[in-house]
Formats: sequence, C-alpha cells, structure tokens
Amino acid sequence: MSADEKVAKELVETLKDGRKGFASAAEKLQDGERSDAAAVFQRLSEQRAGFARDIVALGHDYGDDVDESGTATAALHRGWIALKDALTGDDASGVLGAAATGEDHAVSEYEKALEEDDLSDGFRAVVQQQHADVVAARDEVKALQHSA
Repeated sequence: MSADEKVAKELVETLKDGRKGFASAAEKLQDGERSDAAAVFQRLSEQRAGFARDIVALGHDYGDDVDESGTATAALHRGWIALKDALTGDDASGVLGAAATGEDHAVSEYEKALEEDDLSDGFRAVVQQQHADVVAARDEVKALQHSA
C-alpha cells in the first residue's frame, strides 16, 4: 500500500466522522438558543463531505480504493464519539465541547498525515490545503464554544 493510499484512508475516515458529527451537532442545536452554531456546523459538515470526495477522487486517479472502511483506530474514535454524544445529550455547551474535541482530533490527524515523508507532491498539496481549512474550522468551533 502506498503512503498516499494509507494516509488517504485515514483522512477519509476522519472526514466521514467529522461530517456525521457536525451534522448531528447541527441537528441538536438548530431549534435552540445556538441556532447560529447549527448553521456553522451544517456548513462544516458539507465541507468535510467535499474534502472526503476530493481525496477519494484523487485516490481513484491513482488507482487506489480509499473509500473502504478504515482502521481499528478510526472505529475506536467513532465509538468514543458515540459514547460522548450519548452523554452530552442536547446541552448546547456539551455539543460545542464535543465538536471542539472532534476538531482537535481532525487537526492532529492532518498533522500526522503531513509528517509522512513519502506522500506524492499532488496529494501533499491537497492535504496541506485541507489542513489549513480544518485548522480554521477548529478555531471557528472553539470561538463558538467560548461565546457560549
């Protein structure tokens, strides 16, 4: 398995988790006092879906199938998110905190990906751009969390 394929699979799983997490958070907050955050989370959910599509398409260009179920680490993280979600309920501050934690995880996954020495130049460029956007999203989520 190439470095691009390995990293792509990990990132696609992280992006799928982010898409689902943001969509769930948006749904929980849409009718409450933090409908502003719900709109941001819906936008970020769509962003993550687009990022995943871009990585999958790039993988297909290289002949890699990167859209299959991922690693045990990703499954464990999804399980943790589900547990945290069950404990958080509909409390806005809890939902915002869970989103911030998820974004910290996404940023760390992108940073880990960029540490890989053997990425192709084209794939590295996509990961670098997405990393910058994920960092900006994390900062936006944390600003929402602190304004609660």
